[in-house]
Amino acid sequence: MAHGRESLGKVCGPRQNESMTEQRAVLDATVSFLNGGGLAVEDFRLDLPPAIAQAKGKAQQQEVGRLLVTHLGLAMVGEIRITKLEIVREQHKGSRGILAAAAAAGLEIPAAAAQADAGRPRPEGALVELSHPIRAGLRTYPGLPEPVIRPFLTREDSRPKYAEGTEFAMDIIEMVGNTGTYLDSPYHRYAGGGDLASLTLEQLVDLPAEVFHLQDSTERGIGANALLDRELRGTAVLLHTGWDRHFATEAYTKDAPYLAEDGVRYLVEQGVVLVGIDSINIDDTEPGSGGARPAHSLLLEAGIQVVEHLTGLEQLPASGAAFTATPPLVEDFATFPVRAFARLP
Repeated sequence: MAHGRESLGKVCGPRQNESMTEQRAVLDATVSFLNGGGLAVEDFRLDLPPAIAQAKGKAQQQEVGRLLVTHLGLAMVGEIRITKLEIVREQHKGSRGILAAAAAAGLEIPAAAAQADAGRPRPEGALVELSHPIRAGLRTYPGLPEPVIRPFLTREDSRPKYAEGTEFAMDIIEMVGNTGTYLDSPYHRYAGGGDLASLTLEQLVDLPAEVFHLQDSTERGIGANALLDRELRGTAVLLHTGWDRHFATEAYTKDAPYLAEDGVRYLVEQGVVLVGIDSINIDDTEPGSGGARPAHSLLLEAGIQVVEHLTGLEQLPASGAAFTATPPLVEDFATFPVRAFARLP
């Protein structure tokens, strides 16, 4: 056949050359972007892992579309339309994204690649604050009680208890766990899920951060297509929508950005460790959602912690920072404010 390839529909029998058992996609496709514009490819070739090469129909087209976006390193992707797709026997050329696609399909990742990822150096740069300060009367979420701060022991009352010139203040704060910038443990959604005290430091500290800068998106829902341009396994995915500019105002509660269900499922497939967002909720809380909470349900079921109400994500690079968000070790408790921060590379 032309171009040195053989169509799978016309090839029979075993191959003598092992490389010719490898398969590639030949496709025509168009890609639109959330912030406008588009891209078209014609007779574009991509290496395929076996699981995708053997898939059929719409499922195969979806996975090939994701692989196209990953290979090209496209960001803020809206819709992917494949108008022609042919799977051929052809030696792989080293398309980017094969490891991520294989991992998502449950295939074995080559040891050398896994070791390279495990050996990623930790960033050692400046620290960036990513939390909102908590104060008395702070309104984080409509309908939830606002913090009340009152003294338990005033400085004046403490003076008779100590040596001259020595005084202390001890205060009481009454607040719901969902105050300020906070982390949801699986116990927040599931009675049998792990509580705050069950979380390990490895799940919360110095996580490789992959930041998606989506503040100029024209869509509220963040779908899987917007997340395809990099490998995410073992990372903290941080969704920068810019909605934190409305924090503690009425505007914060209306038409807020959220992680759409297909985006949730993709992150679970990829094996991320934590997902954070600078919006009022990681789920759609508008009345039209019918009360469904796919992000909380699927992420927490998979043991993926959720951090909401982040701020300052515009200060972080797309990749290379290390993210930390640590709540106290509280047993039988689901959600608590965190001091979230990142270390720049």
